[in-house]
Amino acid sequence: MALDSRIGPAEKGHGPGRVSRAVDQLLRWETPATSFYLLLAASSLLIVFGLIMVLSSSSVESIAAGASPYGVFARQAMFAAIGVPLMWLASRISVTGWKRLAWPLLFAGVLGQVLVFTPIGVGVKGNTNWIEVAGLRAQPSEAAKIALIVWLAAVLARKKPLLDQWSHVLLPVGPVAGLVLALVLLGHDLGTGLVLMLVVVGAMFVAGVPMRMFAVAGGILAGLAAVMVATSANRMGRISAWLSGSCDYYGDCWQTTRGKWALASGGWWGVGLGASREKWSYLPEAQNDFIYAIIGEELGLPGTLTVILLFAALAVAFARVIRRHDDVFVKIATGAVMAWVLGQAMINMAVVLGMLPVIGVPLPLVSNGGSALISTMVALGMVMSFARSEPGAKDVLAARAGVVRRSLAVVPRPRMRPRTRSGA
Repeated sequence: MALDSRIGPAEKGHGPGRVSRAVDQLLRWETPATSFYLLLAASSLLIVFGLIMVLSSSSVESIAAGASPYGVFARQAMFAAIGVPLMWLASRISVTGWKRLAWPLLFAGVLGQVLVFTPIGVGVKGNTNWIEVAGLRAQPSEAAKIALIVWLAAVLARKKPLLDQWSHVLLPVGPVAGLVLALVLLGHDLGTGLVLMLVVVGAMFVAGVPMRMFAVAGGILAGLAAVMVATSANRMGRISAWLSGSCDYYGDCWQTTRGKWALASGGWWGVGLGASREKWSYLPEAQNDFIYAIIGEELGLPGTLTVILLFAALAVAFARVIRRHDDVFVKIATGAVMAWVLGQAMINMAVVLGMLPVIGVPLPLVSNGGSALISTMVALGMVMSFARSEPGAKDVLAARAGVVRRSLAVVPRPRMRPRTRSGA
């Protein structure tokens, strides 16, 4: 029977029939607002899942250090709480508003990265990519990713008819992207530098830059990465250990070997949430870069596949926005965010599985780290704002909000018992 015939007369009012029709439409897969719902659901689940795993993977080390077992988790939860309103605010900025923010964001991103080389700059494990003020530490390169994405989208969208010419591709994209990348690499953060390269490649690919230009740009970036590796004994040792058939288990291969052991000991179904053995000071960076290994150890194949499926849901949402939206700026910016989030996730998983050398790239939304979490949430909020402006999505989302308000309005109020006079 048709949906309208099942609803009947109640459709005209605000009764249960109208609410049931809205719920039925909400459960349909293909709606104009599917991209928005996918982004919201997948990102929320990854954040919650990440908080659980950060608590599980960090508690033992915190106790060993004489701190609270909930210390790292509480700090990560605080950053997530800060990220939620910022994500909501980013999702409410219009496409025109994001375009107007292109140059201010770029200026702020470059300025923040320059501050790394001032007295407030802080080095962490060989990388000078942090700033610290009044005890609060932040990583400006994470904000620089968003700034570069918005600026690239604005410039490439304006130059789209001319992108088959070398001069219009190289200027001003080459100098500006090169400046941001150089500032990050001067701090010896090759992992973030690789992600910035992915951002530039993703934006240019969606913009329609000819493939012959990608070949030249790829050669230049590969040469730059090779120089960064060759000038660092630490990076050279890690890559040599990855390429060689045998290496020192107690040296360069310690972290990758322990990560593989964590995955292997988890087996099909895992040893149970909180029961990891490798997090007992065996696996370095268990709550950061190698949290995926702890997921595999504790939750087994279902846990690792859940993470992959959630990122796959984000991929579908990104692809829908790129395909369905009419604005070239939106397509390019979404493609750049897609290259950032999914590319970084694939690099992290490949490192844990031993398919790549240890680079030092966290798993987006899951690994511990406040700057990375907040910046990724803001970037996803920006794509949500694009999804809200897809053809037909604004009307659907407005109708959903109206249905929720009406459904709450028709809830019957509890009847008050009439008061009786004493002695009556």
